[in-house]
Amino acid sequence: MNHLLRTAANSALPILVLTIAGTLIYFFAEAYQVRIAYTFFMNLVVAIGLQVFMGNSGVVSFGHVSFMGISAYVVAILTIPLALKKSQIPDAPFGLGLVQFDIVSAILIALAVTVAFAWVSGLLIKRVSGAAGEILTLAVLVICYVVFNAWIDLTRGPRSLYGIPIASSLPWAMLASAVVIFIAKYFRDSEDGLQLRASSENMLAARSMGVRVERLRLKAWVLSGFLVGIGGVLHATYLGTIGPNSYYFTQTFLIMAMVILGGMRSVSGVIVGTALISIGSEIARTLENGPMVLGLKLPTMFGLTGFFLGAVIVLCMTLRRDGILGDDEFEDIVRNRRATKAAEAAAAATQTA
Repeated sequence: MNHLLRTAANSALPILVLTIAGTLIYFFAEAYQVRIAYTFFMNLVVAIGLQVFMGNSGVVSFGHVSFMGISAYVVAILTIPLALKKSQIPDAPFGLGLVQFDIVSAILIALAVTVAFAWVSGLLIKRVSGAAGEILTLAVLVICYVVFNAWIDLTRGPRSLYGIPIASSLPWAMLASAVVIFIAKYFRDSEDGLQLRASSENMLAARSMGVRVERLRLKAWVLSGFLVGIGGVLHATYLGTIGPNSYYFTQTFLIMAMVILGGMRSVSGVIVGTALISIGSEIARTLENGPMVLGLKLPTMFGLTGFFLGAVIVLCMTLRRDGILGDDEFEDIVRNRRATKAAEAAAAATQTA
């Protein structure tokens, strides 16, 4: 079985489960539950995009949410109707205040711009590791946030851009997540993915065996930037309004918690982590507002969601650094259970004989 077919087979189970769950929610759930499901799939796309780089290279990245912001802002600027542009960004540079693109063209341009930025920034990221690499990725996040806030003529600064055509829905988010899961698994199990993970374990040994670490890091960085950019498109084309605070520390720590909890070296782990964090965040958000529970009015607890995310990261890094699934994928768990059952059956047969 070649690599493409093997990846398709390994991706089938999580994609099928997520598709069934999303379809049931889309047709039978309330509107607010559909929005929660959409947010889950959007965050899943971003989290898996982060996993492609962080999980394979071993370099922790705080800057990937910037790619989400870049693609979202490009889509917004290119698709907002001209009448609204005149009131929001009348002095937009490069003549962008006088043009309007269709949604498909805008998405393609947005992803191309995101990939170009990822390639340029990756030329620096690929050369550093450890704390220096992590600080450099944090610098990418801060620089992009400052640009979003300060380039008022183009981005409207701290005020939100609105009037973005609503073109996305839950089925589109489900399709995007399925494609991203397949791409992430394909890269993880490819020769490049295996070599990159080997370099994260022992850099010197990998280099001595001829692994071109910098080239592989750049490839993973650009690919992950592209995938996270898809998440930005999903965000902008569903809400219809965006602002710089959506692409800064809050979203960064949310995505980091999802990746760390499930296991950053496993695509399946990221799926599990995203599901658990999404459920936990929704419960924490509900408790923040002081709901009625069994006739008892609970006090308001503002900041509980942030506390929950911080606690998840601290506890996971302290008690289970490899996350819930560690390096295992769903197919590995199924295979190991089958092997265990076969071994137990063989042992029982031997004892009987």
